Formats: sequence, C-alpha cells, structure tokens
Amino acid sequence: MSTDQFWQDASRHLVRYGAAFTPRVIERAQGSWVYDAAGTPILDFTSGQMSAILGHSHPEVVATVHESMTTLDHLYSGMLSRPVVDLGRELAATLPEPLEKVLLLTTGAESNEAALKMAKLYTGRYEVVSFDRSWHGMTSGAASATFSAGRRGYGPPVPGNLVLPTPNAYRSPFRHADGSHDWETELHYGFAMVDQQSSGSLAACLVEPILSSGGIIEPPPGYLRLLAQLCAERGMLLIADEAQTGLGRTGTMYAFERDGVVPDLLTLSKTLGGGLPVAVVVTSEEVEAVCHDRGFLFFTTHVSDPLAASVALTVLRVIQRDGLVERARRLGEHLGGRLEAMRERYDVVGDVRGRGLLRGLELVTDQESRTPADKLGAAVTAACLEGGLHVNIVQLPGMGGVFRIAPPLTISEDELDQGLDVLEASIGSVLAAGGA
Repeated sequence: MSTDQFWQDASRHLVRYGAAFTPRVIERAQGSWVYDAAGTPILDFTSGQMSAILGHSHPEVVATVHESMTTLDHLYSGMLSRPVVDLGRELAATLPEPLEKVLLLTTGAESNEAALKMAKLYTGRYEVVSFDRSWHGMTSGAASATFSAGRRGYGPPVPGNLVLPTPNAYRSPFRHADGSHDWETELHYGFAMVDQQSSGSLAACLVEPILSSGGIIEPPPGYLRLLAQLCAERGMLLIADEAQTGLGRTGTMYAFERDGVVPDLLTLSKTLGGGLPVAVVVTSEEVEAVCHDRGFLFFTTHVSDPLAASVALTVLRVIQRDGLVERARRLGEHLGGRLEAMRERYDVVGDVRGRGLLRGLELVTDQESRTPADKLGAAVTAACLEGGLHVNIVQLPGMGGVFRIAPPLTISEDELDQGLDVLEASIGSVLAAGGA
C-alpha cells in the first residue's frame, strides 16, 4: 500500500480521538527508536505513550509475551495463576507499609476508576478532589476527575468532583514578598474552596505526584506531605496516580517517596507494562478488607490476566536487576543540566522542571513576560521530527508549549545527547526563520 493510500484510508475509516496524527507511517520500533515507512530512524523521547520504560521490543518482554501466549495468556476472571500472585508479592516488596494488596487490571483509567470506587466504598462518601490541570483517564469516573481537557459537550460529569489549584511554581499567582512560590498558602486556599463547595461528603484526593499532561508540573518538596495531612484531617483517602512517574522514572522507585508520604491507594499503569496494557491498584489490608466486606465489585474481562502479570513481573525484575532507578536519576541530572543550558541560551525557554527522566521545557515569547508561545511550540515540534526526534508538546490554555521529555530508562547517554542536540538545533533554526 502506498503512503498516499494509507493516509486516504486512515482519513476515511479512523475516528479522530485527539490531536492530529504524527505525519509518518511507523513500521517498527526497537530500543529508543521508531522507524517510518521509508526506514527513517526517529528517536523516541516519549517512550511511546510515556510507557515503554525499557524501550521498544525489549528482548525479555518479547520472550515473556511469547511464552505466556503459548502457555497461559487469559483465564476466566475468577481463576488465579502463579504470575498474578507472584506479581502481588514482588510489587508489595518494593512499597512501604501498609501497601500490600494488589488488584491487577489493564489501563490507567481503569485503575483510577477502581481506586475511586474503593475510596468511595471505604469512606461511605462520594466527593473527589483533583488538580485543575489533572489527567486521570477517559472512563467516566476518571474523566470526571480530569480537568485539563475533554470536559465539554458530554453532559454532566460524575457528581462531586472538585478542584485544587495546580501548584505551578512558574505561573502561580500565590507569591511571597520575595516573589517565590507560596505553595502553602495556595494549598490552604484550595482546601478552603473545597470545603466551601463540599456537601460534606469528601471521599478522596486523586493526584499525580508530577502532573504530566498538565505540563510537567512538579509540586514543591513538602507539598504532598501537607496535602496528605489536610486529607487526613477531613477523613479523605489520598490516591497517588503514578501512571507515568512510577517504577523509577523520576529517579526514585515511586515519586511519592520524595516527600516521605504513603498514599492510601496507589495506581500504576503505563510504566508497569513497559508499553503493553497493564495496570494495578495497590492498597492496605484495612482498606481492602472494608471494601470486600461492603461488597466491592470490579469484575472485568481481563482482571488478573496471567499475560499482564507476567509482563509486569518481567518489567519489575529488569528495572531492579539492571539498576534502572539509579540510572534514571543519573541520566536525569544530565538531561536537566542540558535543558537548563538551553534556558540560559534562549530567551524563549521560560522554564525547565521535573525529575529524573521526566522533564518539561516550557516555551514563551520571552522570559520576562512569560507570554505563552503556541505557534513557536508547534514549529519546534515539526522541526524536531524533521531532524529525527519525536517529542510531545502540551498546549493548554494559559500556557505556551511545554515539551514532555520522557525517554526510556534504557536510553544511552549518547542517544540522549543526540536527541537534545536535535531539540536545541530545532529551537535555533525556528527562531532564525522568524518562528517566534
């Protein structure tokens, strides 16, 4: 099939579900690279959909899938297999107490849906608080707690969803006298607004330790600890959505570790499957027991599937065996240093943020005004693709273009530098052509 015919068929037969498709036909992927129909290598700085944490087609994941497909792939949802129990035990061993009970599912939205149902059943309440730039999934409960996009035109969301202001240090109006971010006042103000709106039925707070689709917004040190305290004062459960931050991406096994807090429920998905559909909810024995006694039901087609468990076990074991958490921390320092150098060199690079191998670079018209530069971001994205680099840019109201940079944890330092060279050259070439 010709490339022209491919795009004609795509236009005729595929439902468009978001932004425009990348204008390349992708034929295969290996390691940190994807290859288009012409065989052109494209360095993947997003790990697929922020998921392929071991790179594409990792040989041990491939072997696991092959073995599972030929021996034990899918079962009746009421049956158990050894990989599911092994995953529960080995995953719990990486987590602080009391997180030890695991529910194996398929997607991030599904895991958040299950976590929300558990929180509501456990507390006997229904209200859910999340950030005003949150993204937690597209199913009904998760979408109702998603405020960055997709809320208009579908009728009423699930009742009881309230927001906290996203702690964006670069753009927050909450400031100390010296101009620094006054995140404590911001958080207390946010909860005062939540209390004012609440019907008295606060059940849970669902947050990403680093907001990814919201523009790589990293809450300041101590934020999650105070958030957990304010939730506990209200009898709310804290749910950490670590779809993109979990399993070493930020330089610690889990991003919540930085603040020394333990969520009541933890959801993992993207990184746990290494690019394949795997997700879990992890909680305490107490929460699980209460929910079970009250009739918790989340019986799905692929709950406790052995294939998903086997893949997750492989990903978890490779990360631990190969020291990829520490590798992400070390490479992340190099990545952050290169991005900071770009900020010093280019006035249009307004902010650099994130941890480990999850970083954001925000483009503006100039650093003094911090005015969003939407067209510049789109132009740089296109230039990067021409240069052999795939990057994703978040463009939300009130923000310019924020590049999400999340390469595989297995990327080599040379590949990392190669991609950063393309990004920097693309910024320079677009500016030289008057793209700002």
